[in-house]
Amino acid sequence: MVNGFWGRGVELAKLRSDLAEVRRTGTGRMVAMRGRRQSGKSRLVAEFVENAKVPYLFTTAVKSASTRVQMETVMRDMDASRVALPQRDVAFAAPVASWADLFARLGLAVGDKPAVVVLDEFPWAVEGDRTLEGVLQNAWDRTLEGLPILLILVGSDLAMMQRLSEHDRPLYGRALERSISPLSPRGVAEACGGERNPVDLLDVYLATGGYPRLVTEASRHSSAKRFVKSQLGDGSSPLLVTGQRVLSAEFPDGVAARAVLEAIGAMEVGHGTFASTVARLGGDDPSRGTQVTRALETLQAKQLIDIDVPVGETLKSRRRRYRITDPYLRFWFRFCAPELAHIERGRADLALDAYDRGYLPWRGRAIEPIVQGAVNRLAGLRGGGFSGVETVGSWWDRTNAHEYDFVGADRNGSTRWVGSIKWRTGRPMSASDSSALAVARLTIPGAENAKLLAVCPAGVSDEAGFDRVLTAADILNAFP
Repeated sequence: MVNGFWGRGVELAKLRSDLAEVRRTGTGRMVAMRGRRQSGKSRLVAEFVENAKVPYLFTTAVKSASTRVQMETVMRDMDASRVALPQRDVAFAAPVASWADLFARLGLAVGDKPAVVVLDEFPWAVEGDRTLEGVLQNAWDRTLEGLPILLILVGSDLAMMQRLSEHDRPLYGRALERSISPLSPRGVAEACGGERNPVDLLDVYLATGGYPRLVTEASRHSSAKRFVKSQLGDGSSPLLVTGQRVLSAEFPDGVAARAVLEAIGAMEVGHGTFASTVARLGGDDPSRGTQVTRALETLQAKQLIDIDVPVGETLKSRRRRYRITDPYLRFWFRFCAPELAHIERGRADLALDAYDRGYLPWRGRAIEPIVQGAVNRLAGLRGGGFSGVETVGSWWDRTNAHEYDFVGADRNGSTRWVGSIKWRTGRPMSASDSSALAVARLTIPGAENAKLLAVCPAGVSDEAGFDRVLTAADILNAFP
């Protein structure tokens, strides 16, 4: 792998399988790859094409550009390919006039040998030419699908890329969908070095969300704390700037949904109820509730928030909570966004103090979705130790008087596991913790026979009565 590229074994294997299928059948395959900006999509595809040892074209659309500019960009990108398309010189001897012209010439340039064509920032190209999807459909159906070509469409507009495959769109039934997330906790560990403490590696994940550029920066420091403090001391650091760029890309016009996202982000660990979100926005506008409802729908469509409900409840539950999906944005809203003004006026010390005071309490809650995700993966593995568990989450009652960090239920709704997460390194969980957790068996419906799970980096004491214990290393190793 080239320097600075880590993980992505699963994603690369799928792309290699796609190319192998093209080679085997001699026919085309189209992949629509989506992922949030800065998540590493383009780098992943670049790594794939540079090592595939087949001719390729990797071109990136230009935002708000005319068709003429887009075609000029394609030609420059074609000249930059290390392994040129076989008939490039003949097929592209004259300037390209349009997308239809480009696709027709690609059919000539590819010939009868496997090739890869990547159209990066595809939504920007569509934005500049609303006929592009239909033009591509015609070219694919008439010519390209019959050639040994792997066509990869890449885009950061998640909603738009998902709509490509809807039944009323030209490319319906033609493209395989792939969703690319930032690096997993295991990928972060690979980047930072396996010799580091698992707790510290998960701290890096909580601060970076697995965004490759941020992980690269973090890997240059000996600890997550040193990384964060170095970034908070620099107003132009990637840790501060990436969040602003992500939000600007998602909300170019400063729509109301951004205000709702900011309201959720300003709450503890980046989650809140409907009522607390409305209250955070303030004002006495009687239509505020309707506005928030619409904004929440927009944020869900953009995959910026998740809905959490107690295990056993439906998504329409009155006890639902809204949580920012992205770990990095949760961190950014808590420790970066409120301090930007201080940092810009030379008072980074205030940001550092806020981080020192608030990080450990925040981490104790922020780690919960990561732990739940890890156990969810273990439940899907033979020998993972959570056989029969199909739903993983947490549970709380209507008054929040009883709340449990982890609940695992089977398909019949019976609670198989209840767990407590104590994310501390200095003191193991004890018998008092297991006794307190045992009350959950009487509180959560269907939990009478549930086993008890402890999740603690420090482990448990000898007398603790837990049925299973997971440490930070167990959580880290659960991810691919």
